[in-house]
Amino acid sequence: MEKEKRWFVSRLRISLIVMLIVMAFASLVFASNTFAQETEASQQEKVISAEEAGVMKFGLIAAAIAFGMGAIGAGIAIANVGAAAMGTIGEKPELASQALIFIALAEGLVVFGFITALMILGKF
Repeated sequence: MEKEKRWFVSRLRISLIVMLIVMAFASLVFASNTFAQETEASQQEKVISAEEAGVMKFGLIAAAIAFGMGAIGAGIAIANVGAAAMGTIGEKPELASQALIFIALAEGLVVFGFITALMILGKF
């Protein structure tokens, strides 16, 4: 038992060290432009009229509703389907794969809401 514990702790240390090295490398690669000097074109702000601001306001509200309602609907669906799936798996473990498919279908509602919100935001 002690040998297994030492093996687990050593593997955990190695995993943490590798993870920190990968994170440090990724931060150097992906965050290299973070402190770059901005050009004049990127410093100019777009000025919009009051009418455009009103239209944009409703577009942002629509995107928030699309994503929010999709997430709430998926949460309700997963709660009901997940409870039924766990009951089914408890009685017949061979039906676990079919139960997980129904949970994944309910999770698709969030994806549809997210895509709809992105489509709405893409208009601006």
